[in-house]
Amino acid sequence: MIGTDGQARPMVLVRVPATSANVGVGFDCLGLALDLTAAFLMTPAERLDIDGCEERFRGEDNLVWQSYLTACRELGCEAQPLKITILSPIPLSGGLGSSSVCVIAGVACAMALSPSGYDRERCLELACAIEGHPDNVAPAIMGGLVSSFVEGDDTTSIRMEIASNLRFVAVAPPYEVRTADARRVLPTEVPTSTAVWQMGRCVAVVRALETGDAALLGKASHDRLHEPYRAKLIPDYEPLRACALAAGAAAFMISGSGSTMLAVCDGDDVAAQVEAAIRQLRPSFWLHTLPANTLGTTVEVH
Repeated sequence: MIGTDGQARPMVLVRVPATSANVGVGFDCLGLALDLTAAFLMTPAERLDIDGCEERFRGEDNLVWQSYLTACRELGCEAQPLKITILSPIPLSGGLGSSSVCVIAGVACAMALSPSGYDRERCLELACAIEGHPDNVAPAIMGGLVSSFVEGDDTTSIRMEIASNLRFVAVAPPYEVRTADARRVLPTEVPTSTAVWQMGRCVAVVRALETGDAALLGKASHDRLHEPYRAKLIPDYEPLRACALAAGAAAFMISGSGSTMLAVCDGDDVAAQVEAAIRQLRPSFWLHTLPANTLGTTVEVH
């Protein structure tokens, strides 16, 4: 790209997939990437200029820009004003990692423009530090199914494949669930029996997603840590869950802390039936059938 001063300026293209954290019984440790990708075009400019998003997000507090500035400081690089174009199909109602994709885009751009270039492991480290947890940023960067745990300042993320037969019908109502509210409703302590219930089913869900065993997924996807409490914040949860399961979905879960929900289906035909049933029940809701994303974040410099 040629600037107004006649100088060639690099253009960075970052693509980041949507994500779904928790995956039902994997509270605060599991996340998966979905094939719904946001694209960010960024190039050095004479002043900050942001388009492709709502007017309220076009100022200095834009999350892409702020993440870029933070990453530049951590990398020891001089920050430059950017022209940022955001092309994102991810709904802002919550649950599909819309904030995480912005954090990753800013970090990836700073790295791509630095002398060392983009590095996936370093990007994960910086993005986790900004976001505060790996639930969404880890699968968005790595793709597939990711299990993460944190010890002190160290985050460990393990990536696994998701079977190609599985489809994820994402449905977002036209209202948000505030993360603070979603945290507030959770119990501060749980009995040992609940912990045992979760651990066995969490392992089974990972196995089911890897192998595409929809029957096992349906048997194991019964959360007791967060969904019974957060479902009360989503008025449409119970009718949508009943609708999806009746139409053939193997499992139905809250995506992240909501308000987006996911119906997991075995194959395109079942997914089409589930999508049609949900669309008839809630015709105005945002609705997409998605496979898993295997690539994670990609970065190009032109």
